[in-house]
Amino acid sequence: MFANGPLRRRRQDRGRQFRRGVYLLPSLLTIGNLFCGYAAIVYSTRSDFDTAALFIGIAMILDTLDGFFARLTNATSAFGVELDSLADVVSFGLAPAILAFTWGLWPLHRLGWAAGFLYVTATAMRLARFNVQSTTTTAPVDKRYFVGMPSPAAAAVIASTVYLYPYGLSERAAALPALAMVLLPAVLMVSTIRFRSVKSVDVGWTRSYLRLFLAVVGLVLIASHPRYVLVVLSYSYTLTALVLFAYRKARRRPLVPPLPDVEHRATGPAADLSDSR
Repeated sequence: MFANGPLRRRRQDRGRQFRRGVYLLPSLLTIGNLFCGYAAIVYSTRSDFDTAALFIGIAMILDTLDGFFARLTNATSAFGVELDSLADVVSFGLAPAILAFTWGLWPLHRLGWAAGFLYVTATAMRLARFNVQSTTTTAPVDKRYFVGMPSPAAAAVIASTVYLYPYGLSERAAALPALAMVLLPAVLMVSTIRFRSVKSVDVGWTRSYLRLFLAVVGLVLIASHPRYVLVVLSYSYTLTALVLFAYRKARRRPLVPPLPDVEHRATGPAADLSDSR
């Protein structure tokens, strides 16, 4: 009887340690995300654009994993949400902006760093709006879509472009088109265009072996030609949302203007005659 007491206490202590570790795991992944953003800034200032872009990609993976494990273990907390947002501002806002400036916007001088600052501001506003909508909105929200471009997807546009051509730009004429790489994602982040959430896509692994095979093919393509495939994925995600937005707008707009009211088409004596009847 007395021997079971210490054994029971040891089991309870192990249970508490396990639960503490479960709650700590998402925060550790978020710190890893923040570290990758900081490392991307450091390597950008050293003109090692390849490595900086890779660190932003790793930060995207860690950002996905911390949310996944937080939901899986029911370990979400207000502290974790705020920490995740601050890490995202660094990894998907500040780091891509500095990478874009040191890679190709520096020949534009003030225009280049001003574009980078607009991108950082848009990222912070996008994350702040997401937090407000998640915590204060009482109306049902369609979780299949994001309102505005997600900040990791916007960072992916910059990082994949730099990763495709890591040699940098040194001429003003070549740097001017690169502004679109920064300003367009910034505008899309603060817009109300709906972007599909990848987490809500039903891949149906248990129902289709073909989809599983196609996923393996995608992984092979990324492993064999990462520079080209990552650019295609990031830009395709952006263009798909824009095409669907334009398609919805076209469907809502009437193709044929409505005919005027019959009562107002008749004028003159004939109208007076018909009214007298």
